[in-house]
Amino acid sequence: MFSMGLGSRECGGHVVVALRGELDLADAADVAVVLGTVAALEPRIIVDLAGLEFIDARGVAALVLGRKLSRRAGGDLLLAAPQQRVLRVLAVTRQLDSLSVHASVEEAAASAAGRGGGRADAAEARQGAVAAHCHAARNASLPG
Repeated sequence: MFSMGLGSRECGGHVVVALRGELDLADAADVAVVLGTVAALEPRIIVDLAGLEFIDARGVAALVLGRKLSRRAGGDLLLAAPQQRVLRVLAVTRQLDSLSVHASVEEAAASAAGRGGGRADAAEARQGAVAAHCHAARNASLPG
């Protein structure tokens, strides 16, 4: 069964949406709607996949649509912390090259912060600040 955490969690200026359980045909349309709604309000989204144990092609399509809607709204949708099974499905569906996949939420936020250009020292400082902020926000967030 699929469940989704939509708290007030924020990391580096991104809304963090945590997916847990299984994302398949039964829930993919609902997830696409939720991601579209979030994108309309805050188009910079990180989808935390650490708790997602299974995803099928429809689930992947929901993430791809969420990214398209996020980009259309002027942001982006980044994926973070996929388990090995989920990563394998992303690879088989050839989405690893088109979706931005990161090892953690903090790494995704730091990557987005570092895209702004500028000197490497400034990018490293931003990434460190983002990681510290995400860590503090995660520790302060309400149980989901």
